[in-house]
Order: sequence, then structure tokens, then C-alpha cells
Amino acid sequence: MNTIPTTALGLAESGLPVLPLLADKRPFGLCRACEDLACGGRPNMATPGPCACLWPCHGWAAATTDPTVLASPQWTAAWRRARTIGYHPGGAGVTVVDLDNPTAVDWARETLPPTTTVPSTRGEHWIYRGTMRSVNAVRPGVDIKSLMSYARWLGPGTGTLAELPDDVRALAEKKPAVVRPAPRTVTVPVPAGGGECRHRTPAYLERGIAMAEQRITDASSAVHATVYRTFLAVLSAHGRCGCLTEAHIGRLFTAAQAKGESLRHCEVAWSNAATALGM
Repeated sequence: MNTIPTTALGLAESGLPVLPLLADKRPFGLCRACEDLACGGRPNMATPGPCACLWPCHGWAAATTDPTVLASPQWTAAWRRARTIGYHPGGAGVTVVDLDNPTAVDWARETLPPTTTVPSTRGEHWIYRGTMRSVNAVRPGVDIKSLMSYARWLGPGTGTLAELPDDVRALAEKKPAVVRPAPRTVTVPVPAGGGECRHRTPAYLERGIAMAEQRITDASSAVHATVYRTFLAVLSAHGRCGCLTEAHIGRLFTAAQAKGESLRHCEVAWSNAATALGM
């Protein structure tokens, strides 16, 4: 019996904003148009979007405690298929220090104040009271998940919840050591305009690019496929009206290269996505 829907409802009733996750830890697109970010990755923020969503339907923005939303047909179907539960730490007023291996756990025990800890598949989640911006790879094996991010629910954990320490906030301000050459200038063409622009405000495009960057950054496996699918989604939503610029594409390439993709692979993935859409 799938107990995930019942557990998720209980967590929501306790004030934890939850969302269903697939087996690979990616969130569901809770409407057909948003599956695999076909909508361009826009967090609809409870306003109707191009996919006619009536509430946020994917990513961290979809996490909710609203019983009406949780009981909707889309969510009911998604929870039946879910393999794990996600939640929005920032929405719950907490920050998760995601320690992805034993070395990172040892570092935390030597450096950070004790707090609520939860075992994960490869390490531990250290949870603190307070919010901050989310940043991945602040040091080897350490991600920070809080605002505009989601984490897996792994249980209530043990230990007393401590206040978010300055040592964790400082990690977000430190630039990680450079381990790869800086990305070179993007050489792929910007799609030509001519189509009808569906962007009601510049913020629509900006949110789409930001969510696409985040999806690439959050990829923990199948990075090649994630990059291609994300490029495809961005081009599908923004590629025909001429709104994309070199700066937008450069942001996506930079995010992909930070995950280990070569510039050549980025160029090929972008070209293949454009070809698949007939551009």
C-alpha cells in the first residue's frame, strides 16, 4: 500500500509545504503542459499561465499546505504515482545543509553547531531554523537548500532544532574554488523572431530562465539528458518570438558547464533541441 499520500497530507497539516517527487527525485509537472518543463519552467505563482494553471504546478513553487490544492484531481493522481515526498524548506522557515558523503558529514560535525539531523542515502541533512538563499556546491559534497529550492522529506530526524548559524550563511557568500576553465563565449545562434510573443511581462522570461538554470544545477544524475530537455523546454516556450538573447543562452550554458558539461556538448544539445522544434 502506498502510504506517501497519507504521510504528505499529515505533513501539510503540520505546516510543512509538500510536493510529490518522482523516483529520480524530480518534481512532477502537475498539469499536462508542464510535464518535463514543457512550459519553460515558469513557477506560475498562483496566477493563470500559458498552460492555464490555476496554482503553482511544479518545482519548489508547487509545495503547498493548502488542503484544497492537495485534494485536487491533479495532485491526487500525482501522489498515487509519487515515490518520495519533497518539501520547500524556505516555506517551512528552515534551511537544510545537505551533506552528500561521509567526508562532508565529518566536516559539519567539526565546524557547525549541533542541530536536528536526518540520515540520507549517502550522508545527512542538517536542519536549522531560519532561511537564506539556496546555493549548491558551497564546498565539496555540501549544498544549501532553503528559499526557492526543495528537499526530500527523510523523516523528523533527531536533535534539537538550532538557529541558522553565521557559518552557514557565510558559505553562500564564498565563491567555490575554480576547478574548470571559465565558460567561453557562446557561439550558437539566437533564434530568430517573427512569432507571436506570449510574454505578458519581462518577468515571465526571467522566471523561465531562472527555473531552467535551477533545474540544471539541481541535476544529480543524467546531466546530459537534463541539459537537453531543459534547452528543449526553453526553446519551446521562448524560442520563436525573438525574446531570447545571447545573455540568456549564456546563463544556461554556464549552469550546464558548472555541472561538468563541455561547451561543445552544450552547443550540440542546443542545436539538437532547435532542430527537434523545427527552428
